[in-house]
Amino acid sequence: MPLITRGIAQEGYANMKLFTNLSRTENKTLKQLTTMKKTTLMLAILGGLCFTQGVRAQLVDEQNVTITMDLQPILQLDMNGPQNIDFIFDDVSDYVGGITKYGVTQLKVSSTVAWDLYAVGFSSSGTNWDNQVIYGVGSDPNAVTTIPCTALELRQDKVNPNPNPAPALFADYNGAFLTSPVTSGQNNIFVSATPYTRPAATEKYIAGGTTSAEFVAGGSYLVTQGGNVGAGSNYWYTIDYRIVPGLPAVFPNAALNNGTSNALVAPQYAQPGVYTMNVKYVLVENEL
Repeated sequence: MPLITRGIAQEGYANMKLFTNLSRTENKTLKQLTTMKKTTLMLAILGGLCFTQGVRAQLVDEQNVTITMDLQPILQLDMNGPQNIDFIFDDVSDYVGGITKYGVTQLKVSSTVAWDLYAVGFSSSGTNWDNQVIYGVGSDPNAVTTIPCTALELRQDKVNPNPNPAPALFADYNGAFLTSPVTSGQNNIFVSATPYTRPAATEKYIAGGTTSAEFVAGGSYLVTQGGNVGAGSNYWYTIDYRIVPGLPAVFPNAALNNGTSNALVAPQYAQPGVYTMNVKYVLVENEL
């Protein structure tokens, strides 16, 4: 045991002696190196701590909002003008020259979808005027009450902007009223006992046509479309009406769109009385 103790003491002494034998400059350098090692070790420890904190998972919480957009289709037709338009023929000159009602109806369209617009004449009996009252005895066999609805003529103030490319004769009602008697079919209203059935490609439309290629794009008379707004746009149409009974009252202008006459054939003539028919303006979404 004494030997072991002595050995340890000697070894310790030798180390001490090693330090004491270094020069003062060398001692200083050694201390600086020792300090640098401690500093480097401390920085490494701190760096490791920072890295450990950096890779730690970040806490997250969240909530979601669902946004729903409902684009409802709008197809709106506004009509200005009287609901009842009366033609009173109480003068021979009115029978011969007819009566024209100018600018009576204004049709104004607002739509978010492509559309077509047409007019159709009809009655409760189908395609002839409904007779409400008869004047006189009504016993003349040549006096008839079957007046065709095509006796009514229309005129629109501007052309159809995108019509059927090849109608029978006329694509719209834009032509000026012709001097009576005339059987061209240019202004005679389209007539059907089923007013919600679209006119065929051979019939008139106020705007648009039968197939998907003929239509007016969505828009409104309230905003500028193609440089025009209001009454000058393709979303506003003014309608004139004309009826010419003739003398005798055979309604010589009554005709189909292809020019086929619908006039009464003499010796028949219209029974004096009160007659009514309906004009329906139908705005419909463009379709195939």
